[in-house]
Amino acid sequence: MKPPHGRNGLVLYLDFDGVLHHENALWHPRRGVYLKAPPGYVLFQHVGLLEQILAPYPAVKIVLSTSWVRSYGCAGTAKKLPPALSQRVIGATFHSEMHEGSFVAAPRGMQIWSDVLRRQPRDWIALDDDYLHWPVWCLDKYVRTHEHEGISEPAVEAELRQKLALMCSASPPEGKEMQS
Repeated sequence: MKPPHGRNGLVLYLDFDGVLHHENALWHPRRGVYLKAPPGYVLFQHVGLLEQILAPYPAVKIVLSTSWVRSYGCAGTAKKLPPALSQRVIGATFHSEMHEGSFVAAPRGMQIWSDVLRRQPRDWIALDDDYLHWPVWCLDKYVRTHEHEGISEPAVEAELRQKLALMCSASPPEGKEMQS
């Protein structure tokens, strides 16, 4: 098996529900994905904000950590994003060589940690509203989003901006070593 994309790179693990829109996204065989949320909430309502936040950091790639990948596959899920974000997608935490039942049974934090061990990025951040059972050693890399407001909640947006700036300033460009 060839090594996954993102080795020694900068990675943002991206969930969709509760991050890019309200957390109550449902799936229906004829309707597809839809939100069951109060008026004013729409699917992917915060993608423009994520594009804006990531714009200064072109080296940051995206690994999908959303359950959508199990239904649409990595490529199909990436196509749900606008081009500025979908072009950054290099993979997903779930892939075809995994046992789906074991993957689903693992808490989100462990799914991401397993991918970090496999992918071996230089540095990473995870955006997710699922806060249960995160490994303690990963909490400094985790940005907990608001289940309804996602990344648009001011404290969440500020934390994401701060962690991205720190990650990108502390990481030398690929192929370059930090000066001591």
